[in-house]
Amino acid sequence: MTNTALVIGGTGPTGPHVVNGLIARGYQVAIAHSGRHESELIPPTVSHIHTDAFDVAQVAAALADSRFDLVVSMYGRLRDLAVYFAGRCGRFVSVGGAPVYRGFGWPEANHPSGMAVPTREHDPRAGVGDNPKVIKMGETEDVVFAHHPDATHLRYPRVYGPWQVQPKEWSIVRRVLDGRRRIILPEAGLSIGVLVYSLNAAEALLSSIDRPEVAAGKVLNVTDERSVSLAQWVGLLGEGLDHEFEIVGMPWELARPGWPLGECTTHHRVLSSELLRGEIGYRDVLGVEQALPSTARWLADHPLERGSVTERGLQDPFDYEAEDRLIDAWERAVESVRPAARAADPGWVDRYAYSSIDAHLGIERG
Repeated sequence: MTNTALVIGGTGPTGPHVVNGLIARGYQVAIAHSGRHESELIPPTVSHIHTDAFDVAQVAAALADSRFDLVVSMYGRLRDLAVYFAGRCGRFVSVGGAPVYRGFGWPEANHPSGMAVPTREHDPRAGVGDNPKVIKMGETEDVVFAHHPDATHLRYPRVYGPWQVQPKEWSIVRRVLDGRRRIILPEAGLSIGVLVYSLNAAEALLSSIDRPEVAAGKVLNVTDERSVSLAQWVGLLGEGLDHEFEIVGMPWELARPGWPLGECTTHHRVLSSELLRGEIGYRDVLGVEQALPSTARWLADHPLERGSVTERGLQDPFDYEAEDRLIDAWERAVESVRPAARAADPGWVDRYAYSSIDAHLGIERG
């Protein structure tokens, strides 16, 4: 007998890959979604149930007495859906978010300030005094496991790749297309952020479905196997379009044009995916070194409309004249403090540097 699966959502950046992965595993798949967006990647054999996943009463009316061997909840009001599907499915797999961790949105909630590096699944979630929205994310996870003790819950970070609703990567791709070379990054772009490529996110979810004996009852962090700094993120996106940026690093409080590019913080956000990789056996479909350049090329071929609601949602004004004025002012300020910097130079060199070794051995190089 063929196993049945319901994917709630299914038409976003990761959904079609999950749907097709389930079909490849022999599932008869249906998707429950609004019907406002369809994906050419979803084959005609998939049943479409049009409903509002944020209104459980409408979901119940649309599904009637349907039961499924597997429900994958990727969209909608998860708290209510988890309660509704109790007793109506064999297995429940849900998707939440990395902001649930304490320190993600409010670094000062942790001591020392900032998230643990790396942050593991057992690390504290947001609590009293944190953003109420992320506190509710944690409460929703509790509801999932209260009604589905054998559920698997995946915590996604920001997803990038084709068909993203608001692709942050567009800020870099548009600058390439506009011929920009200089780019302002807070703290020279040294902060590390957590990301996952859409194909990799789908593979992580499917890998957890493949290993129910291990994944049941667990929360899993989902990330690309390698995290990158903001500067590396910019560099890899530029690389995809044969473009090299000159990074102009400034202190956070001054680098305002660079704020929309990062994650609104200079603290590192690094999730551990050891559990996913070690116990579930997940591996990237595409490494970040290939996935980011590929995303840049896709966005260049599918550009956002200039000035559109979607582009404005990135909160990047693309005001290059203002950026250049700030860079020029910054460079003048740096030059003015160089004498003081030279006067304060302690003459320190790394003990493994050639100059240090040469001095110790009395070697003079011509």
